[in-house]
Amino acid sequence: MRSAASHLKPMSAQTGIIAAVALAIFCTDVDFFALNLALPATARSLGVTTTDLQWAVTIYQLTLASLLIPAGRLGDLLGRRRVLLTGIAIFGLASLLCGAAQSATMLVCFRFVQGAGAALLFPVGIAVVSNAFASAARGRAIGNVYAIGAIGTAVGPFVGGLLTDTLSWRWVFFFNVPFALAAFLITLRQVPESRDGAAERVDTTGLACVVAGIAAVTVAIDRGSDWGWLSATTLLVAAGGIALLGAFVAVERRVRFPLVDLSLFRNAPYVTITLAGAAGNIGTCLMLFLASIYLQQVRDLSPLVAGVVFLAPAIANAAGGVVAGRLGERGTPPRLVMGAALALGAVALALLAFVTAWPAYVAAFALAGFGLGTTWSYTSVGTQAVVPEAMAGGASGVTLAIVVGLGGLSVAVGATLLEVLTGGGASAATAIHRLFAGLAVLALLSAAAMLATGRAPRDRTT
Repeated sequence: MRSAASHLKPMSAQTGIIAAVALAIFCTDVDFFALNLALPATARSLGVTTTDLQWAVTIYQLTLASLLIPAGRLGDLLGRRRVLLTGIAIFGLASLLCGAAQSATMLVCFRFVQGAGAALLFPVGIAVVSNAFASAARGRAIGNVYAIGAIGTAVGPFVGGLLTDTLSWRWVFFFNVPFALAAFLITLRQVPESRDGAAERVDTTGLACVVAGIAAVTVAIDRGSDWGWLSATTLLVAAGGIALLGAFVAVERRVRFPLVDLSLFRNAPYVTITLAGAAGNIGTCLMLFLASIYLQQVRDLSPLVAGVVFLAPAIANAAGGVVAGRLGERGTPPRLVMGAALALGAVALALLAFVTAWPAYVAAFALAGFGLGTTWSYTSVGTQAVVPEAMAGGASGVTLAIVVGLGGLSVAVGATLLEVLTGGGASAATAIHRLFAGLAVLALLSAAAMLATGRAPRDRTT
């Protein structure tokens, strides 16, 4: 493979690479965080409940998680620029179709396509940046990409509330289109092609097993409360998913060109960083889902006002990306950065479980956004630092599949638990506060585990 680290581009070209990838990620961040605030209005418009329409969020994250692994590998094999352009194009077109959807079923189907586009651009984009910078500048570059992309996180809730209140929820999707077009044109002009020519083809058997396995497990979790947790349908679907994931591991051990290099899971720093990132993303996804319901259905805020409240954690989340980049550039050990960030997030989540006064609530919301955002951003910085360059795309895909996949599953689990608690007599406010308390415990345990791990290498292995 041609290493861009040894053939560094001029500064203007490097800036163009950062701009292209950051703008692509910006689109996906705006979309996700804007839709959270638009869900209740979208559900009313399409004649379904907000909980039922949560499948539009779950299917997106399910598709994203299922395809991240093969997407990263496809970028390594077919060319990262080509796959990145394809992902941006699919995402932009799917955004148009989502905005034009006339039923909840159509929206869910188009969100599936949109998730496939996002899966192509996420890991490949990070691999493009990773291969364009020398190790000394790589952490800052990746951090900058996440910081710029996180502007979408900052403006997403406000944009979602504003567009839903003034125009229609449909404009939440239409808003993505010009930015996707700009990202496509910059990528076309500024991003050079790169690939890993060591392998010759994609493991289609492994691909089928991992996609079907993740899908089955997610469906079992999402539909378990409707089917009955101990019903034959739930148990069969869950068991089938687990069996398929087991078959995926068995296939990867035997094939000549595996979809996932299982040696990644013998890399202790890589594993600990990925698991800590997953804990941070679970906290982020569930916090945003629960807060959107709490602010609109318990505190009775309009989508626009709720969007203003969401600016606090969103801006803090973006700041976390900048901090992660700077700390990554300095070579600060991931166990210290991510452990401390998770601990901070745990404290903030605990506060969200108990405070009700607006100043305290907004402050805790922002603190959680910063802590969990720093954890999420440092995941990519850290994992790219401890894997070989030739595995950059594949490793990024595996990391994001685990982190995003568990985040998506957590939303399905959270929606189910919310239904169970409210169905058992708890008020919506009480149920949400209990779930925030559980999240705080998860984040605290993850922080303790991360801080207890051994010191990780500061640069990628060879």
